[in-house]
Amino acid sequence: MSADKIIQDWKSNKYKSVYWLEGEESFYIDQVVEFAEKRILNESEAGFNLSVFYGKDADWTSIINACRRYPMFSDKQVVIIKEAQQMKDVEKLESYIDNPLASTILVVAYKDKKVDGRSKLAKALKSKGEILTTKKLYDNELPNWVSTITSQKQLQISQKAVLLLVDNIGNDLARINNEIEKIRINLTDRNNITEDDVEKYVGISKEYNSFELQHALTQRNLTKCLQIIQYFENNPKALPVQILLPTLYSFFSKAYLVFGIGSNDENTVAQHLGYRNAFSPYVKDIINCAKNYRQAGVEQAILLLHEYNLKSIGINSGNTTSAGLMKEMIVKMISV
Repeated sequence: MSADKIIQDWKSNKYKSVYWLEGEESFYIDQVVEFAEKRILNESEAGFNLSVFYGKDADWTSIINACRRYPMFSDKQVVIIKEAQQMKDVEKLESYIDNPLASTILVVAYKDKKVDGRSKLAKALKSKGEILTTKKLYDNELPNWVSTITSQKQLQISQKAVLLLVDNIGNDLARINNEIEKIRINLTDRNNITEDDVEKYVGISKEYNSFELQHALTQRNLTKCLQIIQYFENNPKALPVQILLPTLYSFFSKAYLVFGIGSNDENTVAQHLGYRNAFSPYVKDIINCAKNYRQAGVEQAILLLHEYNLKSIGINSGNTTSAGLMKEMIVKMISV
């Protein structure tokens, strides 16, 4: 079951006794927990019937005792365990989950982990509860996710703005969502988000960013590449090397896949790379990268990215700065 489906059920007053939220993507888990904490009960009911525990400090007997209480002045109560992955003896909740109280809604946030499918706890959850298992989105899923989340806010967003957010923030759904919300609040007489809005309200330069660096690399434009790296050096918080290197690695890896696709048609390449929409500026650069570097050049670029990723964490880097390493790597890439 998805987070959206759980929340939709709750809006329709359809509840199960136990909800187990697990996996790598905390954004969806946080969505469900926030709704459970703030929306299932009204303010007067919550004062008597909402219990919130934190895994690191929680005692399993106290949680079970809370779950077995009957609600006051309401037909239901909500018990939430946040950060349950830090809880000792979490498996002992199985005795309650196997026989839950119908008037209690237990919501367990078990982030970054999954319950052992062979355990008694897992069997009880499958029998008596609802399990939400989340996973990180792949890079090629992020642009479509941004477009979808923006549409849900009754907004439109340009392709360039999408790529600025995705390439410079990375796979952090909560932060992307917060930045879109920040832009939405600042829009007054329109509902479309442009790259200018991203620059103004998020602080990502529309001229000096990872997307423009990829474009300059594709064109083998050394001067522009060095200008962008210089901007990053002067503004170290704009795009740390720890985010930039994986972004470039993903870009060149996609360019390498073009050789196996056997076509330079944008829609064909987009489909094979898993993009529902072409996002033409991005897909076009991937295709042009494959054309301009050829297979040997793309392979060499990927090897250089691996080498300089190690250097960025101090392996065989000497005293070279992050910006110095990036300049050195880009010169080698373009001269291949």
